[in-house]
Amino acid sequence: MGRRFQAQCVRESTAGHVPSESAVTFVGIGTESLFRTLKYRPGYPVNGFADLTEARQWVLEFVRWYNGEHRHSQIRFVTPEQRHSGADVAILAQRQALYEQAKAERPERWSATTRDWSRPGAVTLNPAGANPAARPDQPA
Repeated sequence: MGRRFQAQCVRESTAGHVPSESAVTFVGIGTESLFRTLKYRPGYPVNGFADLTEARQWVLEFVRWYNGEHRHSQIRFVTPEQRHSGADVAILAQRQALYEQAKAERPERWSATTRDWSRPGAVTLNPAGANPAARPDQPA
């Protein structure tokens, strides 16, 4: 993502909104999850970065991997790039067909229906109307 696009996203997502303490904490959960993914990615420098330039370069490569190669479970194991471009529709249809074929060929191996490969609806970090205090992973 370009800097102007990122700045625009921040402006649009925060326009006229002063987050409460619980909303900030809830956003922190997503940030912590992303940081964990970043920190446990192979190649993360255990002893830190030599300088800011090295850190920026590493994060840039991480973002390219995260959006272009990493398959996300919440969007049925496709990449964000595939999801945003619409390529996920064909990928998910192909997976569904493959599972149906496998079930037809060996029904004894299946105790129920096949995995749901339908395209999920909107996926958001902070769904509108979500109550962060009601989340089980939220500290009391």
